Amino acid sequence: MSRETDFSKMTAWYVLNSPEIGKPFSDFYSACNKDGILDKKTRELVMLAVASIFRCPECTEAHIKAALEAGVSKEEITEALLIAAAEAAGTQISWAKEIYQKYLGNGA
Repeated sequence: MSRETDFSKMTAWYVLNSPEIGKPFSDFYSACNKDGILDKKTRELVMLAVASIFRCPECTEAHIKAALEAGVSKEEITEALLIAAAEAAGTQISWAKEIYQKYLGNGA
């Protein structure tokens, strides 16, 4: 399947294989993409940042395209990705600190 496939017109594999859980998840995901308090640009930047941190290439590509279509600039996309990367690094350092201290203590 090429990256040009319109996934919005396909039934997700998880809906086909577990409709009792997959369908409510799919409905929830769809609801998150509808107009709400956040505007489309902000919503796409959030979804792009999350997709990039969780390393989903298809999701990242889809949200870059959707962000551009929503009027997000290349600079805004770049900044959102950098902020997401910085936050991800910070959470990794925090997690590592807890494990480090558990096994190696606090001091030098």
